[in-house]
Amino acid sequence: LSMDIYKFYNEIGWKKNKINSIDAQLFEDLRPCAKNYVSKCRKKIKKYIPKKGTNLLDFASGPIQYAEYLSYSKNFNTRHCVDFSKTAIREAKSKIKKRGKYYCKDFLKINFKKNFFDCVISLHTIYHINKKDQKKTVEKMIDITKKGKPIIIVYSNPNTLVSKIKNVLKFNNRNIKDKKLLYFYCHPLNWWKQFNDKASVEVFIWRSFSSQHQKIIFPDNYIGKLMFDLLFFFENKFSKFFSKNFQYPIILLTKK
Repeated sequence: LSMDIYKFYNEIGWKKNKINSIDAQLFEDLRPCAKNYVSKCRKKIKKYIPKKGTNLLDFASGPIQYAEYLSYSKNFNTRHCVDFSKTAIREAKSKIKKRGKYYCKDFLKINFKKNFFDCVISLHTIYHINKKDQKKTVEKMIDITKKGKPIIIVYSNPNTLVSKIKNVLKFNNRNIKDKKLLYFYCHPLNWWKQFNDKASVEVFIWRSFSSQHQKIIFPDNYIGKLMFDLLFFFENKFSKFFSKNFQYPIILLTKK
């Protein structure tokens, strides 16, 4: 992990105002018009989580900051939370209590048993890991998961329609290019095919736009809410198209 990620989440990322963390304020769309949509997207993950199991791994759990995140382990005996932020682990502990195990260290250095977990979830994590370490991180996740069980990853797509439109319109010139606050590298979606020998690889849509783009495209009023409802409908109906062309896919690896 790059130092900026480590520093951000250990120093300010999980600090809160009255309601939301700095992380949520920076990276989530917290407007009323988006509330229902983002909640339904978080709940999409549950579609791929087994109905029951013993051990669920939450890799880079953070403080389990949304109610929907908490529900993922409802039917599991133990939720194993891995995060390098002490604040995140402390908060996660206060929510999961005795039904959790907590690891405040580097995922690659933890000795988990092979074929141990009934489900692994990792949301918005892999693309913050150094691009050279992403492959071995995913391989470890597959190794420690039971045969036939899912690894559910929310990743980012570098080749979206939005990025192509920006390129055509020359939006990506030096003056406009965003400065990335945190280390971020996403491989193209066909990079995931390399895991085919160990797991079946499927791609679904999680969310179509980054929060930054949502705030530009969807107005914070009744019309915006209606647009979000339509978007959710189309994402479900044409998941393949959206996962290929929009921002955040769910990569579902089912161990062979």
